[in-house]
Amino acid sequence: ASSLLLCFRTSLVPLLIFGLLLQPPLTQLSIITQPNIVLLMADDLGIGDVGCYGNDTIRTPNIDRLAKEGVKLTQHIAAAPLCTPSRAAFLTGRYPLRSGMDAINNYRVIFWNGGSGGLPPNETTFAKILQRQGYTTGLIGKWHQGVNCESRNDHCHHPLNHGFDYFYGMPFTLISDCQPTETPEMDRAFRRKLWLSTQMIGLVTLTAALGRLTGLISVSWKTLTCLAGFSLLFFVSWFSSYGFVRYWNCIMMRNHEVTEQPMVTDRTTSLILRESISFIERNKHRPFLLFLSFLHSHTPLLTTEKFLGKSSHGLYGDNVEEMDWMVGQVLDAIDKEGLKNTTLVYFASDHGGWLERHEGKRQLGGWNGIYRGGKAMAGWEGGIRVPGIFRWPGVLPAGTVINEPTSLMDIYPTVVHLAGGLLPQDRAIDGRDLMPLLRGTVEHSEHEFLFHYCGIHLHAVRWHQKDSGSIWKAHYVTPIFRPLGAGGCYDRGFCPCFGEGVTHHDPPLLFDLSRDPSEAKPLSADTEPLFDTVVRKIGRAIEEHRRTLTPVPEQLSVYNVVWKPWLQPCCGTFPFCWCDKEGDN
Repeated sequence: ASSLLLCFRTSLVPLLIFGLLLQPPLTQLSIITQPNIVLLMADDLGIGDVGCYGNDTIRTPNIDRLAKEGVKLTQHIAAAPLCTPSRAAFLTGRYPLRSGMDAINNYRVIFWNGGSGGLPPNETTFAKILQRQGYTTGLIGKWHQGVNCESRNDHCHHPLNHGFDYFYGMPFTLISDCQPTETPEMDRAFRRKLWLSTQMIGLVTLTAALGRLTGLISVSWKTLTCLAGFSLLFFVSWFSSYGFVRYWNCIMMRNHEVTEQPMVTDRTTSLILRESISFIERNKHRPFLLFLSFLHSHTPLLTTEKFLGKSSHGLYGDNVEEMDWMVGQVLDAIDKEGLKNTTLVYFASDHGGWLERHEGKRQLGGWNGIYRGGKAMAGWEGGIRVPGIFRWPGVLPAGTVINEPTSLMDIYPTVVHLAGGLLPQDRAIDGRDLMPLLRGTVEHSEHEFLFHYCGIHLHAVRWHQKDSGSIWKAHYVTPIFRPLGAGGCYDRGFCPCFGEGVTHHDPPLLFDLSRDPSEAKPLSADTEPLFDTVVRKIGRAIEEHRRTLTPVPEQLSVYNVVWKPWLQPCCGTFPFCWCDKEGDN
């Protein structure tokens, strides 16, 4: 028996060695396991603001390090040129109009924490799927996808109702109104009209009262009382919201609890960084998803004293360099916990830089490099082409540059696949799994067509003709730049999606981005032999795409966008909403 056992053991050793040789390399094994996932998203950052995308004056060594150690995408496209719809598409992997998160009017983003619109509860975010797969999920920073539907505490749009186990940050977005020293930004032109109307009504009331007292005007006291009551009611109706923007919108929350109302902006950056690192440290022994949604580089450009005056591009450059430092701190935390090789890190911006944002001679918005247009412009590349960087040592080849069209919506199927989850089968998913492209196992992106919407209005379509390498782009609607010859809508501050501020093109303006990435020279049937063929092909793609759309409730309708006192998050007894629980701690 002992000799048989010895013989068995002797024969087992070669078999084990042979079995080990047949094992796939570590790179293959890493795909099977569930990596940690860290998603870093900048706010309003232009593609031209980052060193690895050509900027040689703003210092971004940590973002550049990500690109050096990973994969850089040069045609990474946002699904919308503004925060709310772009982030809705990012979270769901679907064009925002599929979830009702694109506007039918000029209110193209969520305007109030006390509004009723937001990411619908029946949408399935990637966080919700990863949560089911055993991931601990956290969102730190900006949300801007709504809070409540019908009551102050139903939290139907809240991050915790969309798959995140932990939330710390702003349910809204950073705006200049959050900084008492800055000029108010929110609905500035509309507020001016409201003030003017209030003054006119008040002047009429005062004139009538003086006329009655002096006997120059025959008007009853009852009429005067009604007029005065109307004046007061009109003033209260709008000042109760717009007069307290800082209290209603500039708040911080931890999970469902309001912790600062209004937020103390001097410490916001340090708290967001602290929470992000703490989340990594708490969850280092199990798979986690961290979505760090920066408040940088949105106005009012909150920047700590350490970085003020350090860049060559004023306050905006200071702010970008501080964000890069924060990226470095997060990467250092990942390294410190020994998680570098088991963590996929992704960096992007939600859309292009805001060209028109300036105060006097101070430029407060980003730069989009060689690309035409910017924030709010859905067709031109500057509004939707953003940085896109992935790093996963040992799995993704370092120093790789990919020139294929990709989308922020692609993050959805990519992370779901890595977590071992399944995509929803009851709805259209517009994103594509990027792992084969990132790892170099396929040559081309799965995207043949990408549709560029401004609100619910289709402005442009991109066709990736893979057999020729051409990337055609047809513009059906473009904004009218003011002043003439400028690169943006400086008269409005934002370019519109429809109406008198746009031009419709039939036939469309056509560009080949592979030859003309700046979209400087539109092609015609005279200069491009394939013009008619390309336009017909894109036209058929639009027809097929529209057949996949179904009507859904409009989350950004006027009713859903307006402020509703009964939905306002409040850390006290409404309307006495103020607290500083971070300061108390």
